[in-house]
Amino acid sequence: MNLLSISETLAEKLDRLEFSRPVAHVYNPLRYAWRPHREYLNRYGGTGKKAVLVGMNPGPWGMTQTGVPFGEVAVVRDWLRIADPVERPGLEHPKKPVQGLNCPRSEVSGKRLWGMIRERFETPAQFFKDYLVLNYCPLLFLDAQGTNLTPDKLPSVERHALEDACNGAFRHMIEYLKPEFVVGVGNFAAIQAETALQGLPVNVTKILHPSPSSPAANRGWSEVALRQLSEAGIGFQP
Repeated sequence: MNLLSISETLAEKLDRLEFSRPVAHVYNPLRYAWRPHREYLNRYGGTGKKAVLVGMNPGPWGMTQTGVPFGEVAVVRDWLRIADPVERPGLEHPKKPVQGLNCPRSEVSGKRLWGMIRERFETPAQFFKDYLVLNYCPLLFLDAQGTNLTPDKLPSVERHALEDACNGAFRHMIEYLKPEFVVGVGNFAAIQAETALQGLPVNVTKILHPSPSSPAANRGWSEVALRQLSEAGIGFQP
C-alpha cells in the first residue's frame, strides 16, 4: 500500500463514523480537496524519509482550504506549486467557508511551520528528499457557533472510534515511509504517534506547536523548534 491507497481507505472508514454534539460540522478534505492532496502525496510522498513531521488535524484556514497538511494558502500556491481545484464540503458553517486557493485568510500555524522549512531549504525538492509533513487526523470539527473543536475534545466513544481509524492509517504510512524519526508537532500529535507506532523501529519526538494561542510559540517559535529538532538528533538541513 502506498500513501494514496492508505488515504483512500482512511477516507472510507471516516465516512462511516458519526459525531454528536458539540460537533455540528465535519469537514473531510480527503474528499472535497482530494485532488491537491493527491498531488501533494504523489509529488512528495516517496519512501526513505529521514523524518516525518505530524500535526494533529487541519486548521480552518490550512489543510481545510488546500488539502495539504499545515497548508497555508500562499505556501501551497507559491512554493509547493500545487494549484488543483478544491470542491466544497457537504455542510459548511458560514463562518468557515472553503474557498481553496482563493481563501484570503492565513493559517498562522502553517505559515510558521512552512516558513521555518523555507528558511532552511531553498526548494521543495531539497526538503522532501528527506522529510514529509502529515496530519494524524484529516478531519476538521466545528461546533454550532463555528468554533474549532480538536479531536481530544470529542466524546470518548467517538474519539476512540476516530483514533482506531487514524492510528491504523498513520501506522501504515510510517511503515511505508520508513523514517528514522517521527516528530509530533505539539503534545497531542506526539502522544498519538507513540500509541500508533508501538513496536516499530522509529524514534518519536516532538516540537512545540506553532499555534498563536500558545504564548511560548509567540516568542520565537522557529528558534525553539529548531533547537528541539537538534536536541533530538535531527539536523534539519539539506
